[in-house]
Amino acid sequence: MRFGSVCSGIEAASVAWHPLGWEAAWFSEIEPFPSAVLAHHYPSVPNLGDMTRLPALIRSGAVEVPDILCGGTPCQAFSVAGLRRSLADDRGNLSLTFCEIADAIDEHRPAIIFWENVPGVLNTKDNAFGCFLAGLAGEYEALIPPGGRWTNAGFVDGPARAVAWRVLDAQYFGLAQRRRRVFVVASARADFDPAAVLFELQGVRRDSAPRREAGKVAPTIPSRSTAGGMNRLDAESETLLPVGFNARQDPDCWQDRKGPLDTDGSTQGVAVAPSLTASNDPSRSPQSSEVTQQVNAVYASSMQVRRLTPVECERLQGFPDGYTNIPWRGKPESPDGPRYKALGNSWAVPVVRWIGRRIANALA
Repeated sequence: MRFGSVCSGIEAASVAWHPLGWEAAWFSEIEPFPSAVLAHHYPSVPNLGDMTRLPALIRSGAVEVPDILCGGTPCQAFSVAGLRRSLADDRGNLSLTFCEIADAIDEHRPAIIFWENVPGVLNTKDNAFGCFLAGLAGEYEALIPPGGRWTNAGFVDGPARAVAWRVLDAQYFGLAQRRRRVFVVASARADFDPAAVLFELQGVRRDSAPRREAGKVAPTIPSRSTAGGMNRLDAESETLLPVGFNARQDPDCWQDRKGPLDTDGSTQGVAVAPSLTASNDPSRSPQSSEVTQQVNAVYASSMQVRRLTPVECERLQGFPDGYTNIPWRGKPESPDGPRYKALGNSWAVPVVRWIGRRIANALA
């Protein structure tokens, strides 16, 4: 399988799908630091730059037609941090450009489409998700959610493609952070069912999510000075932080026994960031390579925070240690700032790997 990646960032898709034997045909990234990370790790893969140029390039045959199109168009347009301007924001409109790229690819042969964004896209005032679904499904008008709002999971069978979506949380895939994201899988292929990728039959799973109960997690909050400090908001392009709450709280309050599809339960703050003891070294045992709850984790005392190091943020997202520490602007190592931003904008690697395995199983 070969995939084309738009809004590639630091390329979580390549890290997630390399073990499956999948390779990137091309990237599409315009930010300088992520582009440098791509050039460092994947020098043979072309970076095509501006994604708005891709429909014409693909239709003309100037670039390779991939088996999979993947991308997470900018989430800031649908997030609180980005003022939720939705499709009125040029970044929000890139979600519709993504649909145009998918159409251009399908003119050659039907591909598998994979898209990610923040849950805020499900409830914008201008029905951005309904517009996006219509673009993928091949409808001429925006789809309207039954009951007036889009749920955290669903399926549409349109004239152009079948489309499934589901909200998944990284904490259920072995990462020590709460990171809920909408994942969309779509295709016009007759031999491929997107619903079989994202939806599981309870008790009859060949490749289910690693766990259903939340472990102790390091909440993610913005680093912007306007964020209100301890507000429990989700990281978009901001720094990931471990948070400590009052020790008088129920010590078991972190346990959220609801599954990824549930929306009402939320985990509470915890006193440790266990990811700090995790390792991505494949030579270590599976037990030591997973997120643990060891006592030598860094503790955050009551109502205090400290900034995680870039390596700790790499672990929180499932990247190898030092993945973003590349030569940068004439220096042998990267400063912390670009690394924080690139990691905050990226995908949680284990979630994307799980979806990749599910795609492979659906095609088997």
